[in-house]
Amino acid sequence: MNIHEYQAKKILSEYGIKIPKGIIAYTPNEAKSAAEKLSKTGPWMLKAQIQSSARDKGYFIEKDRGEGGGIRLIKSKKKILENAKQMLGATLVTIQTGPQGKKVNRIYVENYIKVEKYFYMSVAINRVKGELTLMVAPLLYADIIKVALSHPERILKIPLSIAQNTKPEQVKEVMDFLKLPPRSAKHLENLVNGIHKVFLQTDASMIEINPVGLLKNGELVALDSKMSIDDNALYRQVKIACLKDESESSEREVNASKYKFTYREFDGSVGCIVNGDGIALAAMDMLKEKSIGTACFINVKGGVDKDKIASGIKIIMTNPRVEGILLNILGGFVRCNLIADGIVAAASEVGLNVPMVIRFEGTNKDIAKEILENSRLPVIWADSMEESVEKLAKAMEEVS
Repeated sequence: MNIHEYQAKKILSEYGIKIPKGIIAYTPNEAKSAAEKLSKTGPWMLKAQIQSSARDKGYFIEKDRGEGGGIRLIKSKKKILENAKQMLGATLVTIQTGPQGKKVNRIYVENYIKVEKYFYMSVAINRVKGELTLMVAPLLYADIIKVALSHPERILKIPLSIAQNTKPEQVKEVMDFLKLPPRSAKHLENLVNGIHKVFLQTDASMIEINPVGLLKNGELVALDSKMSIDDNALYRQVKIACLKDESESSEREVNASKYKFTYREFDGSVGCIVNGDGIALAAMDMLKEKSIGTACFINVKGGVDKDKIASGIKIIMTNPRVEGILLNILGGFVRCNLIADGIVAAASEVGLNVPMVIRFEGTNKDIAKEILENSRLPVIWADSMEESVEKLAKAMEEVS
């Protein structure tokens, strides 16, 4: 689960990480009032709160929303109201949102802070090595994505312990790498240990501060922040779970979450119905080898009834991007016949107008096959995941 910048910053501040003073606003008048509370003379930063990077380089679809992007430096009080009116309710497009963009429902009014230099810092999970990794990089004229792609050697990567604080020698390594002044040593130690603790204690999957600003007195301030929390840990992160902004999710994602199903959307043409993230990833890789992209996948879990299964399958069937459906189920907690009943129920409501290839293994496999054969739905059977991908690719090619 992703949260907004202002929410992530509040969490960081609770762990001793310095942030600029800011107030969230939902209307232009609230933005003006927030600016007056923060500073009498400014300047201020006006920041669109959508869950995306590169908001400053983004643009608004609506033509009457000014020339600025999703992050604007405002130098006079009279410009606050004008810019807030331009941003709120408008659709911001960035490199991460896709051409459809995201609607701006709230803006963050923040004190402008002058800094001497910037750098990037994040903590993420290195899934190859099975460890936490601290990443830092100086930011001169290129953004971090360009640095990662063209000059990966400019990013320092340090493994972190899940049981202990960052070691003093690791902090020194960061100091030397970034060429920070000695007066920043204690501030850097607090920052690194703080982001490390936040990551572990909030069950985060990624925390990014881009950028960190170096003040003249040596202090370090988080000028921006992104934070993602492991969905599987939200049951013990009750306060953070309440921060979820459903307007950031598609209607299909919201519906899937009601049934405790995992649903993800991509830019391909195949809808995958599975009962395990591993199966989903394997299917996506096999499709990619055939130069076929995944439009979406839904992971249906056990402990649900036929109606909920049907509702989950309808989400795939009604996605306009889907030109073929790949269903791989290993019957265990969720029985194959329950999935079959769900397919029949969903198809009776919305129809089945694209090729569907099914591979069942496990509990009640034969009963499931009988249910679908009696339904006379035009499904295609496969005995393995490899065969299901082959047959779907062929069927989609014949239809096109």
